[in-house]
Amino acid sequence: MINTANFTSKLKKVMEHHQLSASTFADKVGVQRSSISHILSGRNKPSLDFILKVTSEFNDVDINWLLKDEGVFPKNAVHKIKQHTPSSSSSSSSSSSSSAPTLFSSEKNNNGKNIQRIVVFYDDGTFEEYQK
Repeated sequence: MINTANFTSKLKKVMEHHQLSASTFADKVGVQRSSISHILSGRNKPSLDFILKVTSEFNDVDINWLLKDEGVFPKNAVHKIKQHTPSSSSSSSSSSSSSAPTLFSSEKNNNGKNIQRIVVFYDDGTFEEYQK
């Protein structure tokens, strides 16, 4: 059984992440605006069709995260974390952003793989993304 309050908070998180109002979100997903309003207010529970539309339209929404609290949002945010960290990362976030470009150097790490993207999540809900 779906926890409606939990689902509603996750739906709001998706909307905030993509900077969408409820009406814009409804248009993108392809449902009536009143459907979103009823789900967000807790009046109606989401249908399977609605859930599938959300996960189809937003590739970063994992259905397991949305329904069962398994995984993360956005779903492509989790990467294997290596034990090696730059020594300058222990200071403030401004110094970590200055060290980020060196992480994308053309040299390969020990297993021959190159880093393509780094995402740093902060406890206030914000994040920074560094891409090659």
